[in-house]
Amino acid sequence: MAIRPQTSPRHGGDLVFATAQYGTPPAGWLDLSTGINPASYPIGKIVVASPGRLPGRDALDQLLAAARTAYGLPAGAAIAAVPGSEVAIGLLPLIAPAGAVAVVGPTYGSHAGAWQDSACRVIEVGDVSQIPTDVTIAVVVNPNNPDGRTFPPSTLTALARALGERGGLLVVDEAFADANPEISLVPMLAGLSAVVLRSLGKFYGLAGLRLGFVAGEPALVTRLASILGDWPVSSAALTIGAQALSDRRWRDATRASLKEQNNKLRSLLTRHRLAIKGHTHLFVLIEDLDAAGLHRRLAGQGIWARAFVSQPTWLRLGLPGAGMDRLDQALTACR
Repeated sequence: MAIRPQTSPRHGGDLVFATAQYGTPPAGWLDLSTGINPASYPIGKIVVASPGRLPGRDALDQLLAAARTAYGLPAGAAIAAVPGSEVAIGLLPLIAPAGAVAVVGPTYGSHAGAWQDSACRVIEVGDVSQIPTDVTIAVVVNPNNPDGRTFPPSTLTALARALGERGGLLVVDEAFADANPEISLVPMLAGLSAVVLRSLGKFYGLAGLRLGFVAGEPALVTRLASILGDWPVSSAALTIGAQALSDRRWRDATRASLKEQNNKLRSLLTRHRLAIKGHTHLFVLIEDLDAAGLHRRLAGQGIWARAFVSQPTWLRLGLPGAGMDRLDQALTACR
């Protein structure tokens, strides 16, 4: 089977694609396309076990214990480490109950694509209230990407119970939930027919570490852990992940910092007369009839934003960190 050439990035952060399209900017790229914390968790002083040795089971146990505490996972639910949420998204259709799938969207294309690749009938609905009663699996991203929409835990708990009564499953992707712990379903997972995906890529700014978790329904999580084997993640992921998840002081300070940065970004965009469609603490989605043109003009100045082929009036910008003034100047030139 021939692989079709890439005509647009599947995900944010593809600076190779950006450079191929626009060349190398004189000041380098300011990458706002990912929604990743620009101030990642500091790992410089963390000592990682030698890569010449296989990690011991105790290191995995310490990581999972740290994740349980950080996420508030109850005793009646299980948790497994995965080498990034994308792996979990691809594996879940292989072990979940059979049946039709509803994805609340628009959202990550990876979710619908994984279920479609497993020959499931997939429909997209605009809200959890629109999920048909003949659906077995429901997928909700909370907060949603790219519009930042959120669903309260009470709504998701009721949905999980309804799906469980017909032998189904709720899948909740909480990749952007670390900054808003009050919306997480994780503390309510005991006894629910649900699994939640978490990641260190966004809030912790450690996307390259490729570390995530699947928590929830014990039989399903145990099956997933069995597929991944005795060494599901690297020694670096085990050590860095355990320390990052245990660092409550950094987590609390980062939540406050991200909120402040996001307020500044939204104020900047509003000042440039850009309409805000939605946001999380890590990104802002704008809606503009000339979003495609704005994307091109920003790219011409070395600022890479996230455009959406399916939503041509949308443009998503992550936090610029130290590049706030550069973004301000670029928008002034663009507008």
